[in-house]
Amino acid sequence: MLDHPVKPQEGVSIAIPRRLDPEDAQQALQRLQSILTRQEVVEALARRQSDDEEDDSNLLEGVLHRRHENEIKSIVNDLHPSDIAFILESLPVHERQAVWQLVSAEHDADVLLEVDDWARESLIKSMDHQDLIAATGTMDADEIADLAADLPPDVIAEVQKGLTDEERAQLIEAMGYPEDTVGAIMDFEMVRVREDVSLEVVLRYLRRLHELPDHTDQIFVVDREDKLQGTLSLSTLLVREPDMLVSEVMSTEYLTLNPLDSDADAAGAFERYDLVSAAVTDDKGRLIGRVTIAEVVDVIQEDSQEQALSRAGLQEEDIFAPVLDALRNRAPWLFVNLCTASIASLVASRFEDTVSQIVILAFLMSIVAGIGGNSGNQTMTMIIRALAVGRVTSSNAWRLVKRELTVTFLVGACGSLVAASFAWAISGSIAIAAVMMTAMICNMLIGAALGVLIPILRDRFGKDPAMGSSVLLTFATDSLGFLIFLGLATVFLM
Repeated sequence: MLDHPVKPQEGVSIAIPRRLDPEDAQQALQRLQSILTRQEVVEALARRQSDDEEDDSNLLEGVLHRRHENEIKSIVNDLHPSDIAFILESLPVHERQAVWQLVSAEHDADVLLEVDDWARESLIKSMDHQDLIAATGTMDADEIADLAADLPPDVIAEVQKGLTDEERAQLIEAMGYPEDTVGAIMDFEMVRVREDVSLEVVLRYLRRLHELPDHTDQIFVVDREDKLQGTLSLSTLLVREPDMLVSEVMSTEYLTLNPLDSDADAAGAFERYDLVSAAVTDDKGRLIGRVTIAEVVDVIQEDSQEQALSRAGLQEEDIFAPVLDALRNRAPWLFVNLCTASIASLVASRFEDTVSQIVILAFLMSIVAGIGGNSGNQTMTMIIRALAVGRVTSSNAWRLVKRELTVTFLVGACGSLVAASFAWAISGSIAIAAVMMTAMICNMLIGAALGVLIPILRDRFGKDPAMGSSVLLTFATDSLGFLIFLGLATVFLM
């Protein structure tokens, strides 16, 4: 009659670490950094002691070292796991690993789940086999799947032995879904009931659980084959008469997600319909999991961070990582940028005679290139955002190009009057002002067109629309801006 996916727990009192405001977490980080600095000073002084004082200095160093460790423990183990993760991410690798060793084992699992991927790798490397098994052994199947890529295979194999058949099947299922899909972020902890029971029976069942899964706003109604029949909101359960049947009050209008759907599409659905949770069903309509607002917020944040980095041609990196690691991350697109800038300079060099005879052009041509790039970046930002939420399709792409060209032309016409006035003021030549005005409008139109086409084409070919797009746009607007401006100057002013 009722399914039991959540095991009833004994009523025990659990001490929950206090949550800190961001300002308090910053203060805790500063205190830790101060302690670590003092520890470095003590170690440096101890190494300078003379040989005849070595025993005493080692004893003093050991006492101070234990004192510092106790101070660190008293700070970090009083924090919420999210704040511990923040502090660890804010420390260099060697300090991060040193502090991590002092974090209480009861926090290990939660911190590993909260910390960013680039920092988690260094934490796992510093843990021994048994510590990893102990930490992952307390996780749910979906949480273990989140860490599977960073965990040693022997640890995963060992953890699987401690799982029930159902949990093992859930783990294998979660690990089988590609990254960035709904299946990779769904969890299996949810409450399910049958439609032929009364609300009073459901309430009694819930009381047996002692606590509900996080972010439970609705109960899923399934049949004997686990096919989703409807949803029962907690508010409805509380306000309706207890003797009513679930089938009489459940909602049959609900959103379902497929495990192979994009997690970005799921995030868009949560935003559009103001959801707290949503069911995940397979192709046969069977309920296999759910997605909650907690996972969706993480997806939105990760996508936002990736998009910001991609615009500069970067991938996420540990800010305290070795220089060579940072070099491998940053060098490729900087090298591309160097090549594109060289081409733009080559274009400008072809008009050496023109610039040498009309020197003022050298000062004005950077304005044309810069305004074209800024105009294109505005358009590109709008298009990348529209792509992210699924508003750009093959049927409206050309309409977007025409719209952006129209908007850019109107903006360019107004702005070019100001630029032309400035060119006339410093050169005293109407002809130079007219060339400036024409070149500026043309380059802004080019920037707007490319600002639409570059991300759309990259998305069409399965590439990240934001990755390096600004580099390609800058290359085009600089090169073509110089070509148009100096070309017009050569034709009409020489």
